[in-house]
Amino acid sequence: MIKTLKPLIDTLIELISPRTACLMIALISALSLVAALTAQFGFGLKPCDLCLMQRIPFSINIILGVLGAIITSRARMMIGASGLSFVINSCIAFYHSGVERKWWSGLSGCSTPDMTGSIEEIMARIQATDVVRCDEIPWEMFGLSMANYNVVMCLGLGIGCFLYLYLKKQKGLA
Repeated sequence: MIKTLKPLIDTLIELISPRTACLMIALISALSLVAALTAQFGFGLKPCDLCLMQRIPFSINIILGVLGAIITSRARMMIGASGLSFVINSCIAFYHSGVERKWWSGLSGCSTPDMTGSIEEIMARIQATDVVRCDEIPWEMFGLSMANYNVVMCLGLGIGCFLYLYLKKQKGLA
């Protein structure tokens, strides 16, 4: 099977320039954030602290991808940094998945309320705040949560970034 994929992979590596790879990283990261924001604002799925943490690497990768597309002499470096960011995101998502599945405990608190003002104001803010727990799964598809999907997707994207750089170098295209 690997031998049958080799010509396809070789062709893709030759066709996809580092600039295009950076644009793809930015696009995939932007679409991932759009999906998360659609789930939040379109379908009312409120994110927990770990969900919000998983958005940070996507935001970083949008910046890295755009910078790599603009500053083409640094595109390979941006692809490598994006690969690292995707792997870090996969680790955060794996930790979140473990918290959701009760394999280990999560963060000590989801959020710290604002403790300024009178006791009545503080109590009103606390009662009005929806605490989103990290150890509950608000949405599943095929028995997997968004964090579970994020583990696989980000690990694959991270490996893809590193593999792209490795194969470009092997072919002498780096």
